Amino acid sequence: MAPQLTLQAPLELPPQDVSDYLGRLWSGDQDQANGASTFSLVVWQPSWIEQHLVRLGRLDGPITGLERPELLQAARQATPACGLPPSTSPLDPELAWQLGQLPGESKADDLRGQHVDSAISRHQPRRLITLAPTLEGQKSLETLVAAYCPLPEEGPFTAVCGDVVVMRGGMGALEQALSMVNPLIPPELPCWVWWNGALDEAPQLFEGLSQAPRRLIVDTAVGSPARALDVLCQRAASGQAISDLNWYRLLSWRENLAMVFDQPDRRDALAHVVQLDIDVQGHQPVQGLLMAAWIANRLGWSLEETGRAEGDGITASFRRSDGELVQFRQMPVPVGEPSTHPGSLVGLRMVCKPEHRPPLCVILCGETGGCMRLEAGGMAQLELVEEVVISTIESVQREVSRTLRGGHDSTNPLLAACVPLASRLLPR
Repeated sequence: MAPQLTLQAPLELPPQDVSDYLGRLWSGDQDQANGASTFSLVVWQPSWIEQHLVRLGRLDGPITGLERPELLQAARQATPACGLPPSTSPLDPELAWQLGQLPGESKADDLRGQHVDSAISRHQPRRLITLAPTLEGQKSLETLVAAYCPLPEEGPFTAVCGDVVVMRGGMGALEQALSMVNPLIPPELPCWVWWNGALDEAPQLFEGLSQAPRRLIVDTAVGSPARALDVLCQRAASGQAISDLNWYRLLSWRENLAMVFDQPDRRDALAHVVQLDIDVQGHQPVQGLLMAAWIANRLGWSLEETGRAEGDGITASFRRSDGELVQFRQMPVPVGEPSTHPGSLVGLRMVCKPEHRPPLCVILCGETGGCMRLEAGGMAQLELVEEVVISTIESVQREVSRTLRGGHDSTNPLLAACVPLASRLLPR
């Protein structure tokens, strides 16, 4: 974490006093420190898995809400004790639910919202508001306020400061506090709402916090696929800026697939695709559906029908612009080393049958997944092109930092174009 200059220790205040205190915070003489005129960031930070691992004594505190290596390791080690397959993602909500069934009463300090990760602080948010629900559902509301100034790593001291507000308590207490949160968001500055959890939890809070013109950051890799895709569709269609971290993780896959067909002698094959197969890790289908929808949108395919395959697979038929059919199949597969994020792509196979040349089979696979399953089924008779997609796994804080850096006052046009199709691909 980047060095911080804390103008004062976090101060616990009665909830009704927070607004007045913040109004006075920068009115005094803060030598060489001015409140930033940048943006506000509101964070929903449940950290259910971290809270449970600490409660069970499987992870040392404090609770920070950060994706530290110790958290991911402890989550992977706890998977067998919960009766879940080894390929379960360490951030899978199913793991959080199973951990919640185990007894344990260990305690640790809860510092969610008080640790400003360097990836976030470098953007100098004017106000960072964290809503931190606790495992104790009946816990009353606690509010903490602090001023902070990220120290510049080099050059003269020209700190641009902001403040941190933490609201911690049971789900009911946070829902009741919603009327307090909105007045704390400066109306003259842009506001981002980072929903760092499943979109199907706390719907009242989500709706109350996330209305336009606020910009949303979500992750469709967690929670109900139908709910996640519905939120993306609705908000993008309304013109609200919404960023999906799960979509941005597909960048290297999209780039690698595009590069395969950069060669002039392969470009014509794109007009003659007959089969598309995608493998994803586990039973979270959204990332694979987004990838399939992007391909279909770019190549001008229309969806004919969709259905279920055995083992939670998904099948569909597309109609190419020349009237020929493309068969799509997405399958969940187990992996030995699960990715941090549920439903990550493991492999992709595209079969093309161009005129006047041999059929072409393109296979992309993750560096840990291998290509053997996708190589089966008569691939030896085709011209085979294989590429390994190297994906850099970053902390979610760095992913959010990249989104903040880009501005994104509107939804990414490619995401907006393919989300409705991805939603239709999901059998309901």
